[in-house]
Amino acid sequence: MSPVGKLHFIASEEALLGLGFDQNQQACQKRLGVDDLIEQENSVIGLAKAELLEYFGGKRRSFTVPIALQGTEFQKRAWEALRGIPFGATISYREQARELGQPSAVRATGTANGRNPIAIIVPCHRVVRHDGSLGGYAGGLAIKASLLELESRR
Repeated sequence: MSPVGKLHFIASEEALLGLGFDQNQQACQKRLGVDDLIEQENSVIGLAKAELLEYFGGKRRSFTVPIALQGTEFQKRAWEALRGIPFGATISYREQARELGQPSAVRATGTANGRNPIAIIVPCHRVVRHDGSLGGYAGGLAIKASLLELESRR
């Protein structure tokens, strides 16, 4: 259990493949092609849990756990752009689309972020609407607000 609820981890022996909230676990599994989730911890999941514990405790601003992003080329570019957003900062979907070199792809960028398979560690919670309002979040707006608040206090 975490301060934002139960988290589910999907990992190979080499990398974290998925990290989702209880409410979107099945969607994450489906996107990754995982039918049955076996609750078995390995060294990758152990590292992810330890780093998240430090993050929630205010002792970590970035993550070193190896990840393997699985998606379309556009999605992977969008998710990699998320990793470049500094801790405690936010950008708009419009700014992210511009960074991807596709300024008219604001909706596609938002859709890609909504399919981010590795919540928190790939920080799609740091992307907000152009007017500064929260927009969507797979974990729900309360969790997005909570993560942004946690980061703004540091």
